[in-house]
Amino acid sequence: MRLTDDLFWSWLSRGWSRWREALVFVQPATGLAWQRTRVRDHWARLSRREPGRPAIRQEVRALLREISEANPRWGSPRILGALRTLGIPVAKSTVEKDRVRPRRPPSPAWRVFLKTHLTELVALDVFPGPPVGFTVRFVLIVLAHDRRKVVHSTVPEHPTAQWTAQHLREACPWDTAPEYLLRDRDAVYGEGVQRCVTRVGLDQVLTAPRSS
Repeated sequence: MRLTDDLFWSWLSRGWSRWREALVFVQPATGLAWQRTRVRDHWARLSRREPGRPAIRQEVRALLREISEANPRWGSPRILGALRTLGIPVAKSTVEKDRVRPRRPPSPAWRVFLKTHLTELVALDVFPGPPVGFTVRFVLIVLAHDRRKVVHSTVPEHPTAQWTAQHLREACPWDTAPEYLLRDRDAVYGEGVQRCVTRVGLDQVLTAPRSS
């Protein structure tokens, strides 16, 4: 024991005659076990608390939905700012979860569009054909959907936008041009094709990316 410990117990024994009864002699391992138990119980008490943020009051949730419904063009940041201006601190994730999103009118399905405009639709496609004499040639085809009839076709070796536009004009004369042109997103439909489509008066319908 240190000198300070001796002085402490000497001073304590003068005023407390039964001080020996309060002493408990234990092994160091026992003291460490008590410490581990105390730390474990401390963290067990903390873990029993309710996790996460406190629940949002129902009146705040109703106000959030009312603001978002009255202002359908507002996004989550603007709704969040409006609530904080009123002195209501909420998280952005809460706004994202509870705000009312405007319902968009359903877009017509492809089958509905095809059925409605079948007689006004032609499809244009340029694709590689089988090699002839070790030379890869391409095939351009214009197909009328209502009759499933090929109205124009040719086999170029090096298709370009200007070349494609020229054959599109031949396939769709001014007096017989359809209303819609269905095509993919190939680079061959460049500036020349776009000018031709505008002059003829076609509305382009593009297929989805990476679709066959």
